[in-house]
Amino acid sequence: MPLNPADVHPLAFSLLEARSGKPIPLSASEFTPQELPPNLLSTDPKQLFPHARDAAAALSGLLLIAGHWELSHQIAQDVSSREGSYWHAIAHRIEPDTWNSGYWFRRVGEHPIFAALNEHANGLPGASNAGWRAQTHWDPQAFLAFCDDARAASGSAKYEYAQQIQLAECEFLFLWCALAR
Repeated sequence: MPLNPADVHPLAFSLLEARSGKPIPLSASEFTPQELPPNLLSTDPKQLFPHARDAAAALSGLLLIAGHWELSHQIAQDVSSREGSYWHAIAHRIEPDTWNSGYWFRRVGEHPIFAALNEHANGLPGASNAGWRAQTHWDPQAFLAFCDDARAASGSAKYEYAQQIQLAECEFLFLWCALAR
């Protein structure tokens, strides 16, 4: 994840650095939460992410990336922005609660990360082996269904591909929330 240590508080940076590039499970039951730095949750999100578009949403994303699915969900459900809805949708996709995730994705609507995410997903090697059909635009509902299928085939190419897309999605969304550049 292209993040400069000066962009975020050291508590957040150390957590992100430790998780960088590690897959994010498709099911909440598979999460192994990483130990949170002391004082992380008592630090104002605006201090953790001083250049943020949406500091509270960035905190929700940080917690999800760090394996704290439940804490991430608790924060996301209290963030009224489009980005809060997006993290909320991801949390329910991972739960898994497909209907609820779909509801929150409908609330997100179109998001600025969709074009980059679609390009990334379509460009990953092994897409056809995993059963991914290239999209002309990002469709979060289609990816939601893909994750449901992949979850049922744990260890398969489809499962690994879905994890790769989900990791990119979380990284793109986190950067969008945490940095206003």
